[in-house]
Amino acid sequence: MQERISLAITGASGVQYGLRLLQCLLAADRQVFVMISRAAQVVINTETDLKIPGTPSEQEKFLIEHFSAKPHQIKVFGREQWMAPVASGSGAPTKMVVCPCSTGTLSAVATGASNNLIERAADVALKERRQLILVPREAPYSEIHLEHMLKLTRMGSVIIPASPGFYNRPETVEEMVDFVVARILNQLDIEQSLLPRWGDALI
Repeated sequence: MQERISLAITGASGVQYGLRLLQCLLAADRQVFVMISRAAQVVINTETDLKIPGTPSEQEKFLIEHFSAKPHQIKVFGREQWMAPVASGSGAPTKMVVCPCSTGTLSAVATGASNNLIERAADVALKERRQLILVPREAPYSEIHLEHMLKLTRMGSVIIPASPGFYNRPETVEEMVDFVVARILNQLDIEQSLLPRWGDALI
């Protein structure tokens, strides 16, 4: 059975990370359950040349065409689509990534707000003790942000700040994006060729 992964894109700057991750998950032959917040739609339209449609069905069609995905490889769910698989422990994938993760979403997940499907899906991942990766993109972090990250880490989540490294000497923005995406893929245990693992050259 094709592995399913939940991907939420929220309204932090850095939607390129989420879009690139989606592209890589599709290339790795995963089925991706996508959730895009309203704020993320604004950020995507601001930071990229993409114009994301407004409804989940239109977004699904757009993403499938844009990434040349296989039929049914992308499923997009709306913010109040409570019958979606991600809303229940009996149907949700075992892995979820929020990329990028706004500090508002970080707060909601840390406090169990569950006011929309993204927050509920993350809450399900926590309660079911499943893999939850959060990719915050903010600077500087306030004490509130740090407390929420510590709380979520103690609950078993993995926090991967969108902080590219430079030891690989990136020459383009795309290479900087790939650095972070590669770290996410490593956590998901998905083979990737975006960034060599540290020390591979010595093996």
